[in-house]
Amino acid sequence: MSATATPTSIRNAVIRLAGHSQDGIQSIGAFLAQLAGSTAQDVMTYMTIPSTISGGPSIFQVHLGSGEVLHPGDESDTLVAFYQDSYDNHLSAVKDGGICFYDSDKVEEIREERGIIHIGVPFTTATIEAIGGNAKSRGKNIFVLGMLCAVYKLDRDKISDIIAAKFGKKSEDVLRNAMLAFDAGYLWPVHDINHMPMAPGENDLGQDRLSTDGNTMLGLGLIAGGCRFGAGYPITPWSTIMEQLRSELPKYGGMFIQTEDELAAVALAIGASFAGHLAITGSSGPGLSLKSEAMGYACMAELPLIVVNIQRGGPSTGMPTSVEQSDLMQAIYGSHGDAPRVVLAPRDVEDCFYTALEACRIAKEYSTLVVILSDQAIASRIEAFPEPDLEKNWIEPVLDLSERPEDFKPYPLDGLTRHSPPGAKSASGKYPVVTGLEHDEWGHPSGSPKMHEQMSAKRREKLIQLAGTYGAPEIYGEESGDLLIVGWGSTYGPIREAVDRLCSEGHKVSQLSIRHIHPLNPNLDEVFSRFTHILVPEINDPGIYGFGQLATMLRAKTCNPAIQSLNKIQGLTFRVKEIVTKAEEVLAGK
Repeated sequence: MSATATPTSIRNAVIRLAGHSQDGIQSIGAFLAQLAGSTAQDVMTYMTIPSTISGGPSIFQVHLGSGEVLHPGDESDTLVAFYQDSYDNHLSAVKDGGICFYDSDKVEEIREERGIIHIGVPFTTATIEAIGGNAKSRGKNIFVLGMLCAVYKLDRDKISDIIAAKFGKKSEDVLRNAMLAFDAGYLWPVHDINHMPMAPGENDLGQDRLSTDGNTMLGLGLIAGGCRFGAGYPITPWSTIMEQLRSELPKYGGMFIQTEDELAAVALAIGASFAGHLAITGSSGPGLSLKSEAMGYACMAELPLIVVNIQRGGPSTGMPTSVEQSDLMQAIYGSHGDAPRVVLAPRDVEDCFYTALEACRIAKEYSTLVVILSDQAIASRIEAFPEPDLEKNWIEPVLDLSERPEDFKPYPLDGLTRHSPPGAKSASGKYPVVTGLEHDEWGHPSGSPKMHEQMSAKRREKLIQLAGTYGAPEIYGEESGDLLIVGWGSTYGPIREAVDRLCSEGHKVSQLSIRHIHPLNPNLDEVFSRFTHILVPEINDPGIYGFGQLATMLRAKTCNPAIQSLNKIQGLTFRVKEIVTKAEEVLAGK
């Protein structure tokens, strides 16, 4: 279903909500994102939250669009400032001529600059008047939601249904107060601006659509892919996957165990894999470090295991609630000895589901450890997209306890590893061993130099075999040109938008988004040879050699001197104009 915007409607709106973490601004953003998903619009959100338990300054930015939305927005069309510090710190994010709604109960200093329209609304007192009693500031987020729905002429009935679904489960009083606050905001007289109706969405309403975050889709993908056992320990921003699996896996005959620490979590998951089940554990950077020794065991034993790493700012405790892409080398090489494992990186929220499916398939087919390398931006942001076809993608796991034939060997030198879980009979009367020691084809410990060399090659070659199944890399844009911008993870959307802008200016620029981080696609050498320049934006430090972690990998693989890095290490995602500016410098030969 497609609709054309009227001259008085707008196709995109970037709304930044700035307040404190306890003000419920995340709820406003989530409601708006859910509304977009149900009205054929597109959406992408972005948030920052404090890492302290006591809370603090926080933002939630929502980019609504009638067509495809690829990034959370470089600049805000509208700022909603709940406090003086919210106003002072975020007014610069508003575009020239934009709008700033501020809580006139809290904000005093108003700076008339860049044509920004300032509109003071007493969020706090207006909410108290609407709800009554001593509600204080509770509910003012719903008041603001109502005001924004009126300003942008969003579907009032649908947003009311979303509010009812959220609060109706609590009590009738809670829902009534929420609707009183919403209606008060919706009817608040805003006379200083013309209302800005959003153009109808252009997505197909015949499709069932979802509005959710990356961690949720990873969890759903793992369940659909056949994972039925998991173990983990809480850490931001991985914990929501753990909570989801803990509540959902029992519904499908599985279980998730919260352990006392990271070591116990990975050990339990390895035990479940040894027993013939596809298991998952996960964490963020510091937790992955603690799991590294046991992950080496899984590589040596060639057990199918999935490890999720939701990257955050580091090193050490670092910036727990900020985005970074600095765990790539850790994911690939984070073990003593040669311990090859597969590493996959989803590019957006929807892709989290399909990346999890692929991780499950690879882990089982190649009997290997697979690391899913997501990041805080994808984990926490909300996007709208078509609901996956579960009937098509659902894998119902079956424990294979069938009798192994006479010639069965779990670690054959001339084939892929195939384990025999405890309880499976062996026609030969011989039973395999699973160990972290180097071993022969039966798993029996071996100190033979030749056997170690052969088994090391076996573990390496199956990843090379996997890479041979990838096919040609998918290029967005022309197959050759002046510049190829290569990215991974959450850089996908800003790079895509940057490529579109550069092409509209007449440049021959294309995009390549890499999901298969390790092993890399063997066809990259040929693809890179068709472009004069290659730029790799990454949210990590360029290090002492001047290249980001993926760029270092690509230069090592292809020996292509045209590869350059664009790095950002602020705990923030890339803005589109940052990539455009660097690309223009590269194209100009600077």
